Amino acid sequence: YQQANVVVLPTSLADDFESFCYNNPAPLPLLYRSQSGETSCVPVAKNADIRTDIAQYCVYEEGRLVKTISSLQSYSSQSRTGSEQHSPLADMVTFYLGCSFGFEGKLKEAGIPVRNVEQGKNVSMYRTAVGCVPRGVFSCPLVVTMRPVPAGFLDAVVEVTHQNPLAHGAPVHVGDPALLGIKELSKPDYGDPVEFQPGDVPVFWACGVTSVEAILSSKPALAFSHSPGCMFLTDIPDSPSPSNNMNPDLKLTPLCFQVTQNPLLYSLVSKAAVRKIRQLEQIIGDDPGQRGIRNLFAQDELLRSCLALSHSSSVAITTGFPTHYMHSPPDETDGPPGAIAIATMLLSLGKQVTFLTDSRAVEMNRALVEEAVRTGVLKAAIPLVTFEERGADSALHFLCPHGDPSKPRSDDKCADPVQTSNTSTLSVLTSLPC
Repeated sequence: YQQANVVVLPTSLADDFESFCYNNPAPLPLLYRSQSGETSCVPVAKNADIRTDIAQYCVYEEGRLVKTISSLQSYSSQSRTGSEQHSPLADMVTFYLGCSFGFEGKLKEAGIPVRNVEQGKNVSMYRTAVGCVPRGVFSCPLVVTMRPVPAGFLDAVVEVTHQNPLAHGAPVHVGDPALLGIKELSKPDYGDPVEFQPGDVPVFWACGVTSVEAILSSKPALAFSHSPGCMFLTDIPDSPSPSNNMNPDLKLTPLCFQVTQNPLLYSLVSKAAVRKIRQLEQIIGDDPGQRGIRNLFAQDELLRSCLALSHSSSVAITTGFPTHYMHSPPDETDGPPGAIAIATMLLSLGKQVTFLTDSRAVEMNRALVEEAVRTGVLKAAIPLVTFEERGADSALHFLCPHGDPSKPRSDDKCADPVQTSNTSTLSVLTSLPC
């Protein structure tokens, strides 16, 4: 059965928190919001009593965890304040939120190892550098769970978990934890460290403990939550039935593809998108002039390029292939306009774009960029840089100061508030002659 994270907040904050949940559905899938003072939750669990049905509760005062207790009964009893009777829970609202433990049974049924269960440990949970969408008084970083998964099971894992959006759905990240701002997997912020087996890949899901971070940041006078790992058990099956309206469209079922090795990064993409991009690959491979284009074909190369671009904040486009050394200009002239077309598309997606060429093609490309700006094809001029050094590591040192691949040069201009200088990927496109 579906397990739930629980947050109990003052009634005055309830509307803000409900809006916060709806705007961050991956970490905070809302199962039920109680009425003020309501201790039952019939829609998710009959005969339940939120005051006693969790093994351990956390108590927060002014945004600080002050203690853990085994029951909330003492907060529902009447206490005298002056001449009035006062019960703290009477003016509080309980939120029941989906939990990733809700899909672990389905993973085991599919034959997928669940390392934290195998090792008898609580799942590892980490505070990330990714911010949630703020609403009202609530603003906090995303918290994620991490489960080591054998690389050969990644497609199965994303398909199984995608089917249950009430338990956070598909992973939000697969690969290097540093891309989420997580420094050490061996030191989780909540839960227990889980050991990896050879061939395992770290897989991260949005986590309902994000709600605890919301309490810490908003600092209500009094609030309660479940203690991480001590969940509320509902009557909801741990996976929705095929007829359930929450069940995602099968065309949107994701597949998992490796995009880069260093840093390790996998990306999810729907089956429908994979099919369309593979159709484009077939069209690109059409060779009516018998020029041997098919020999350049590599299965899913276009797909992986698209995924790399989707994760990038900065893109370098190389252009300028020397074809007539004694002519002026000395380079082919169909690639540079193609590069401008690519740049226009990338700029519309919010990417930082830089043109990279050799010294002979600088003036021609600068003139093309100026013309594109003048005619409105480009909204602003694109930086144009040259590179002609030699040596095994010269390209690496050009693209990354001091040769550090975790800090690509173009990321210095990254304006995305969610990303930091070491979390963005630099992609390089080459605009070739037709």
